[in-house]
Amino acid sequence: MLDSFNREINYLRVSVTDRCNLRCVYCMPEEGIVKKPHNEILSYEQIYNVVKEAAELGVKKVRITGGEPLVRKDIDSLVAMIRSVKKVETIAMTTNAVLLYNAAEKLKEAGLDSINISLDTLDSERYKHITRDRNLYDAMKGIKKASELGFQLKINVVIYDEKSKEELPLLREYADNLNAKIQTIQYYNINEQKLDSIEYDRPAKCKFCNRIRLLADGYLLSCLHSNIKFKVDFNDIRGSIIRCIEGKPENGAYSDVESLSMIGG
Repeated sequence: MLDSFNREINYLRVSVTDRCNLRCVYCMPEEGIVKKPHNEILSYEQIYNVVKEAAELGVKKVRITGGEPLVRKDIDSLVAMIRSVKKVETIAMTTNAVLLYNAAEKLKEAGLDSINISLDTLDSERYKHITRDRNLYDAMKGIKKASELGFQLKINVVIYDEKSKEELPLLREYADNLNAKIQTIQYYNINEQKLDSIEYDRPAKCKFCNRIRLLADGYLLSCLHSNIKFKVDFNDIRGSIIRCIEGKPENGAYSDVESLSMIGG
């Protein structure tokens, strides 16, 4: 389906939770966020129904995000449900990989195609600083397991400061050894005016945007850098998606969301 600026919308990002097991300095306040009550979070069946209708409107790629999607119990069952939607060609996930080691095989069996892994450093002390005291080894163990299982892998690197730039060659070498790609992400503040990156891979330029987002609490977000969102009407899911696509702005502006973890980045 085309939006009002003639962009083909064929990509749906699905946030399955606002919770995360890390507290990365550029993503979440140290004290965390006020979590949504469990009864406000979409069930897997509800997510599946939205994906199914989105696929009928032309969505071919679905990415599962969070927060951290692997903190959601039995996430592989959602992957399997989405895999049954014949018009969905690619199912991806973005994760910090800390819980990936134990989840990778089930995700592969369920039909997950690719994984983007948020990894900003290979230095254990710097990793502790960025994530606020998590162990780099847990993430690297999960990444190695995913590579061995044959997932398409991409390493997401936020260019957070000058040290981030210095570490890029090492991260590229690490990715090459895993047969993975590197995706550089310019650090940005979601609460400030959105600017198209000219140096890094992300954020993407608005004129090429092909996505909408389903948030964990049942809202459709037409643009990451926007407050324009639409509550899913489960009596008219397709109509809700159409309204979201038609309401997508030409350019991102800013969002008043408290934390990127709440909307899946």
